[in-house]
Amino acid sequence: MQYQSPFSQIPSCTWNRPIGLGWSHPYTVRYPSNLDDGPWHGMPLGGLGAGCIGRSHRGDFNLWHIDGGEHVFQTIPACQFSVFEQANGKSQAYALCTEAPKDGSLSAWQWYPGSRESEIGNRKSEVGDWRSRIGEGREDEESKIQNPKSRISTGTYHALYPRSWFVYENVFQATLTCEQFSPIWAHNYQEASYPIAVFLWTASNPTDQPLTLSILLSWQNMVGWFTNAMKSSEVQIRDDGSPVYDYHPRLGDSQGNFNRLMREGQQLGIVMAREPQTASHEPAEGDGQWAIAVDIPANAGAFYHARWNPVGNGAELWTPFARDGSLSNIENLAPAQEGRQVGSAVAVRFTLQPGETLQVPFVLSWDFPVTEFAQGIIYFRRYTDFFGRNGQNAWAIAQTALSQYKAWQQQIQIWQEPILQRDDLPDWFKMALFNELYDLTDGGTLWSAATEQDPIGQFAILECLDYRWYESLDVRLYGSFALLMLFPDLEKAVLRAFARAIPTSDEQTRVIGYYYTLGADSPMAMRKVAGATPHDLGAPNEHVWEKTNYTSYQDCNQWKDLPCDFVLQVYRDFLFTGATDLDFLQECWPAIAQTLHYLKCFDYDYDGIPENGGAPDQTFDDWKLQGISAYCGGLWLAALEAAIAIGRILAEQSTDIRLLSTLSKNIGNFQLWLEQSQNLYHETLWNGQYYRLDSKSGSDIVMADQLCGQFYARLLKLPDIVPVDCAKTALSTIYDACFIKFNDYLAAGGETRSDGRIAEAIDKLPFRSSLPVGVANGVRSDGTPENPNSTHPLEVWTGINFGLAAFLMQMGMKDAGLEITKAVIEQIYNNGLQFRTPEAITPTGTFRASHYLRPMAIWAVYGVLSGAL
Repeated sequence: MQYQSPFSQIPSCTWNRPIGLGWSHPYTVRYPSNLDDGPWHGMPLGGLGAGCIGRSHRGDFNLWHIDGGEHVFQTIPACQFSVFEQANGKSQAYALCTEAPKDGSLSAWQWYPGSRESEIGNRKSEVGDWRSRIGEGREDEESKIQNPKSRISTGTYHALYPRSWFVYENVFQATLTCEQFSPIWAHNYQEASYPIAVFLWTASNPTDQPLTLSILLSWQNMVGWFTNAMKSSEVQIRDDGSPVYDYHPRLGDSQGNFNRLMREGQQLGIVMAREPQTASHEPAEGDGQWAIAVDIPANAGAFYHARWNPVGNGAELWTPFARDGSLSNIENLAPAQEGRQVGSAVAVRFTLQPGETLQVPFVLSWDFPVTEFAQGIIYFRRYTDFFGRNGQNAWAIAQTALSQYKAWQQQIQIWQEPILQRDDLPDWFKMALFNELYDLTDGGTLWSAATEQDPIGQFAILECLDYRWYESLDVRLYGSFALLMLFPDLEKAVLRAFARAIPTSDEQTRVIGYYYTLGADSPMAMRKVAGATPHDLGAPNEHVWEKTNYTSYQDCNQWKDLPCDFVLQVYRDFLFTGATDLDFLQECWPAIAQTLHYLKCFDYDYDGIPENGGAPDQTFDDWKLQGISAYCGGLWLAALEAAIAIGRILAEQSTDIRLLSTLSKNIGNFQLWLEQSQNLYHETLWNGQYYRLDSKSGSDIVMADQLCGQFYARLLKLPDIVPVDCAKTALSTIYDACFIKFNDYLAAGGETRSDGRIAEAIDKLPFRSSLPVGVANGVRSDGTPENPNSTHPLEVWTGINFGLAAFLMQMGMKDAGLEITKAVIEQIYNNGLQFRTPEAITPTGTFRASHYLRPMAIWAVYGVLSGAL
């Protein structure tokens, strides 16, 4: 057989990094109370809403989102691949993680050597003339990684969601690649829900001598670990004003856990289960199974060890494996006693002749069918519609993967290939476009089983892990483009949940966290007012979809953007799914009419536009807007246009006299408000260069996202809310002030080149990001901060940057949009933020709110570039 490199199967546009190579100065968290797990994150594995795991480019399995909406980040050393190789009478064996356990366990194992650099770049001097580098890439520490003279490499990790690869080099004589994936591709509402990870090993012999190899997968029985031992839903206010609750997983609680060997034909596996904790046959949260399995190739030998101690020295597993690639073939069903742990392992050994290549598929599956919110609030996961709800199906899921993984791999390639083949899209953009989809899996994702009301179930993604509530509507105004374009039925399911929630009320009163951060007394605010559009669909410790407005940082009943966000997303989803789903519009219409009338009540001077009230009352919830604001006012105009369009569509299709009368009345009101407010918006806020922040604060700040309403109006083929030439002028001003001059200001160390003012916004930290960092939310027209101590205006919000880039491209400014997009992507993927993209980054190398929903707005950029939007 002719030797072919497995590299040929890896696309050229992956995110890649040498195996085990860390960072000298990764981004760190801005606020100590926020989550910062460090930079060792890899692409997640697992189905949407099924729970997921993560494996970093160090080789360790370290992220465990098995309990719906909850986060555990901890390396479990016994969960590992290992490889034995024998050639010319010499042998070697390595566990394929570059860091040994810190607790001294598995001391008998040999750990894989990591890549390292022979010199480290000095990032502090890498500001320079950033403009000359913007189209050529950064000349900093990360580019040195591509220079083989400054690196000792033991292989490379590649990721292009939902696939990732480990390519091992310079250690084994064989060429070894492990491709990892789960069956996720667009418009797939079945396999995409499966709790499965496929590990497809390709081993090739490029030498002139036979090579004997053995691949081992070991796993710890963790059944029962991923459920909250604290069932109280009591909420506290964190130091940043966000509501939080305690989560205490039962890590290490393995009493009663046991492992069962499974073998059918060429399929060998071990199911890890637990003795029943109660007499009930109904599974509770945390009840279920793990399974590891392998399809044994012809002429290969298979071995197993069904019960070993994963927290001991590991010699019982490692001694035979390191000797000849075998295991002891021990089968033992004895359950773990209190304080004990049990592990399992399977291995496949084979010999490759010179030039020969062999593929070996391993799979990891799990079956934890129940997600419990508040105590007693139970939902079954979507995949149970296909495998049952008893929690005893891990082996069936594994067998399905072993029989179908080739078809799944092909479906992923068929989905991705048209984008990967586009010559008009740069590789860095293709890389980020797919990899930012990680949050569909990683974002505490829920996908419930089907019901009569919801025939494909209900769906939800967390705003982020720091702000642990679902589908924040202001955030998904940007971040939901990916769901719309790839899984439109799930997208509509989310908006149906909002439509159902708008008429509801919740009279519980709460302290507002924003005032807590100021050290001021907080007014008590009602949780949910009837007619108000909720900010979110609830949190994992209460009752998602039914108990909304979990966040209490601000009084979301006062927000001026949420009703508009709802209307615009409903009309967007209708248009871009064929403009035929009248049932969807009809279901949402009563909520549209109610919430727009609710918002109009904030038009205190009856001029047609609701006023912002001074307290932060929109998505920039640390940023005070007063009177008519460019951001909320523009969304109001666009939402009125969308509501009128929706009403007219429904009227054209209806013969119901009562409905037609109601539609006519509402359309008339919306038309009157639109006519009243459109000229007022422009005349009040336009200053000749941009739309002023608002009408009453007196601020001279240039807000980057001032015309989001105009972007949506154009997107939805509605009349422009402002003159087109004014919109283009405003965009040019935003690009110049918030991007070019802001980054010039940073390059000058905080000193503007125009008038010499020194601002104190640049903290004197030992590390500053290479430039450009992206678009600041709001600065003066010369790029300087209005208030050096402000938070949101001086942050670079990743999702807002992508939204602005899409708007620039929509208005014919493609190059500017690509520059901004590239700047943000380089910050994320060059500084250890991959697969945990934050809401905000700062020029001082800090971030806030990782694993954030809004950055999937990069799919809006693709939609505009490709003509799909």
